[in-house]
Amino acid sequence: MPRQGRIHDRGFWWACSECRNRNYTSYKNKRNDPERMKLRKYCPACRRHTEHRETGLTARASGR
Repeated sequence: MPRQGRIHDRGFWWACSECRNRNYTSYKNKRNDPERMKLRKYCPACRRHTEHRETGLTARASGR
């Protein structure tokens, strides 16, 4: 079975902490950063910068 790439192996969604909208995807090395990350990013739904938290990639992909 071919490898699916970095996003499928170590990928996650950035979800807005206020509206829970999943706006961005990213990946990380889980050995170096085992805890969930938080960043301030722009949320197009809220139309301002809010705190975004890491969420699982499979939660969104299962709807397909």
